[in-house]
Amino acid sequence: MNKLSIAVVGATGAVGTEILKVIEERNINYTSLKLLASKRSAGEVLSVGGKEYTVEECTLDSFKDVDVALFAGGQASKLYGRQAAELGCVVIDNSSTFRYENDVPLVVPEVNPEALRGHHNLIANPNCSTILLVTALNPIYMAAGLKRVIVSTYQACSGAGKEAMEELLEQTEDVLSGREVKPEHFQHQIAFNLIPQIDVWVDGGYTKEEMKLVWETHKIFDDENIGITPSAAVRVPVVRSHCESVYFETEKELSVEECIELLKAEENIVVQDDKEHFIYPMPITSTDTDLTYVGRIRKDIVNPKGFNMWISFDQLRKGAATNAVQILEKLIEMKLIN
Repeated sequence: MNKLSIAVVGATGAVGTEILKVIEERNINYTSLKLLASKRSAGEVLSVGGKEYTVEECTLDSFKDVDVALFAGGQASKLYGRQAAELGCVVIDNSSTFRYENDVPLVVPEVNPEALRGHHNLIANPNCSTILLVTALNPIYMAAGLKRVIVSTYQACSGAGKEAMEELLEQTEDVLSGREVKPEHFQHQIAFNLIPQIDVWVDGGYTKEEMKLVWETHKIFDDENIGITPSAAVRVPVVRSHCESVYFETEKELSVEECIELLKAEENIVVQDDKEHFIYPMPITSTDTDLTYVGRIRKDIVNPKGFNMWISFDQLRKGAATNAVQILEKLIEMKLIN
């Protein structure tokens, strides 16, 4: 594997620290590693691969000697993403800043790696809930097509960042201790509660988080003919690992057994569907793995080409950090980076 100079932007946040962990686990070779963050976090010391690195304040000059920059998300993407790309740095961005721009590929390496061939030093990581959905649907889409998808997401607090994860734990202690709960990062109390709103409202009464599932799935599959309805994106009192309830209709009729075999054939998908032994995907199973877990696969009661399934994965890993590092690996494999 090529040796590259790499920067991780937002290195002290939940996604950034996970990117560093994945870089170490997957033995990414680099000549130098630069950890960047806001001025507030500059000076912190983090360990990667047994070596200590001092976090530097992120500025445009930070990218002048960098081959690849993995942006964990946030304001830095808006400030420096395009400019870093113009300096010749390949930017893999985890924020929503560039996802809907026509000249920026939106990539899940197991699903649409060929989209990388059109990159201009700028590649977008999809939203975590979209990565989960398209990873599970892709083998079915490739074999039988998709006419209709209806999805509800059950999203862990990790999707809102490190402070949100801490708020869940703090509120849980407050409730159990009889103390007053004061929400800061969520609209309402999250401990022992469900919040059926993630992100801001958009036209039609949907939230932006819900509409991302539509926009991004269409872009990744390069198919706007799939009818996609996001019935609800719900924040749940789970620290990390998202789940989704998915209804889908295929163009070609499949049996449940054929659907399961298609899913089992995928290297990064695990089918957990043993009703007698109560085995199905759950956050406690999917947390701290890079796998997509699929279960409760069954025919729809009404439509012979319809199915229902339940899926789960770790939002911080495959939903963010691991997907970004896999994009880097795919760029090297396809010889699309020096």
